Amino acid sequence: MKSLCGIDLGTQSCKVILYDPETRRIVARAQAPLSIIARNDGTREQLASWYEEALCTCFGSISPQLRATIVAIGVSGQQHGFVPIDEYGRAIRPIKLWNDTSTAEECEELTALIGGEEELLAETGLLMLPGYTAPKIYWLKKHEPENYKRLRHVLLPHDYINLLLTGNYLTEYGDASGTALFDVRKRKWSYLSYHESWNKRNTLWLFEQRTRRPRRKARGILFVYWWMASSSLHNELHGGERTNTLSFWHEHRRDES
Repeated sequence: MKSLCGIDLGTQSCKVILYDPETRRIVARAQAPLSIIARNDGTREQLASWYEEALCTCFGSISPQLRATIVAIGVSGQQHGFVPIDEYGRAIRPIKLWNDTSTAEECEELTALIGGEEELLAETGLLMLPGYTAPKIYWLKKHEPENYKRLRHVLLPHDYINLLLTGNYLTEYGDASGTALFDVRKRKWSYLSYHESWNKRNTLWLFEQRTRRPRRKARGILFVYWWMASSSLHNELHGGERTNTLSFWHEHRRDES
């Protein structure tokens, strides 16, 4: 049997299923709950470590025999959240989620800096809303400047799962469209993500020069890369060699037990 694996990272739980396309049956399923850090100022956050723990729990509850049948993995997940990653591939701080409203002030400031709502709609097709990723990055720069200095990679929660699976820093059009930095009509990053344009307009820079990166093709699907993954980072995450990630999780779980 060859099975297809689906991973869904929701706000309240992480779910994994294995599907047999020949018999059209779900042959395994697992779910692990996720907590939420909530504060009265609108903060809604989660820890990146919770995601990896949830994945370990889900795959750990599926038998090794069934795991060995997996030939492809598809990932879906919550949009808009901000996973700030340092140069070593580690989360700098808790993840601000899509339902975090603590960035309302940053949305107003960015809208004014960019030139108003009409300018935003013309550039990206979207208004600057608290749920989107851009105001969360700006919030980090304003409120936690030391953490902002450590920022090297911007990922969404869905993208962070892909990082754990592949060692690559990437996103796709759907998630990119929810950052407020992507032109949804032209399907390309807007000037809002390029530091040169921020400078020309004499506004506060959202990003430094390091954030501009090219597009790449991966396995026939066009992904927009925030940063290209390095083999050295993958080695750090996966114990010195390019091992099968599911095997890594299994060994990691066994070592901790």
